[in-house]
Amino acid sequence: QVQLVESGGGLVQPGGSLRLSCVVSGLTFSDYSVGWFRQAPGKEREFAAAVSWSGLTPSYANSVKGRFTVSRDNAKNTVYLQMNMLQPKDAAVYYCAVSRGRFGSILEREYDYWGQGTQVTVSS
Repeated sequence: QVQLVESGGGLVQPGGSLRLSCVVSGLTFSDYSVGWFRQAPGKEREFAAAVSWSGLTPSYANSVKGRFTVSRDNAKNTVYLQMNMLQPKDAAVYYCAVSRGRFGSILEREYDYWGQGTQVTVSS
């Protein structure tokens, strides 16, 4: 059974940082790329970042580029999303997802399994 479990969300002030983690089990983690998506209240879910199977090829949405860093540790079956300089517009439920594609994708349909999400709130 494939499971993705996100953690690390919470309440942070504008300008602050959080690091999200996603632990994946039930598949050969290094065979999959991983994406992070987010969904704010009343909005569609959107792509935030992705990382290739090797960890060498990250990609980012323009809205987070320069502030977010995606990485992975294949030995721990874990992917991370370091989020710096958080803004109220970053508040959302953040989801990780895995794809058999080697390099990740901005398209939700390319992902095979999803986590339940972790809430990020940015407020003073």
